[in-house]
Amino acid sequence: MTNDTDEIQDVETPEEVSADGQVENQDESQAEIHVPDHGEAMRIAEALLFASAAPLGAEELAGRLPEGADIEKILVDLQELYAPRGVNLVRVAGKWAFRTASDLSFVLSRDVVEQRKLSRAAMETLSIIAYHQPVTRAEIEEIRGVATSKGTLDLLLETGWIRLRGRRKVPGRPVTYGTTPAFLEHFGLDAIEDLPGLEELKGAGFIEGRVPSDMSVPVPSDAEALREDEDPLDQDDLLQPLEMHQTETGEE
Repeated sequence: MTNDTDEIQDVETPEEVSADGQVENQDESQAEIHVPDHGEAMRIAEALLFASAAPLGAEELAGRLPEGADIEKILVDLQELYAPRGVNLVRVAGKWAFRTASDLSFVLSRDVVEQRKLSRAAMETLSIIAYHQPVTRAEIEEIRGVATSKGTLDLLLETGWIRLRGRRKVPGRPVTYGTTPAFLEHFGLDAIEDLPGLEELKGAGFIEGRVPSDMSVPVPSDAEALREDEDPLDQDDLLQPLEMHQTETGEE
């Protein structure tokens, strides 16, 4: 006699046994992780860098690339791809940009718009600010050994290579100066620490003759945060940054 009672069985998710004997969920085994095409992501990054008028950071690029793209590998591969070409992918001020290969700069020299050259005083002042920042006008004059005119500092501010940082916590609260990302970009530096040290300056011929044993070149830092001996700028400083220096003459 046949039993008409139907047996009720639990419905379970189909399972599969993997090669190593482990039981896997069929749905999970069939799931696929979408990985963007690396070549296509490189093409997109390449187009973004060519079209941008200013260097782009890795985060900026990653935000425009397909989700999951390996931005670090993309930048490394692009660097290698363009290394032997007429333009190279370089890192400046912590960001990325295409630049003419350094050994071909002479080819484009006639096409470059000649810019106003900085005076010796301006170059000396800029160098002191770069290496000794944050530095005040009085400290610049002490290092140079001569007075520094208002016009020199105003010119450097106008170029965008230096900025007002804060005010020194001393009587008179003098303004402190530091460099900007535009300074790094113009001189092709990734970071301020890439400025040449004493041995590099000697090798390049900028320091000649016998160097005093106690002579050293400071390790520069352009950190955004104010130091303990600096106060934030006042609102008036931000509104009229070029009018806060006392006029002096007699600069050399």
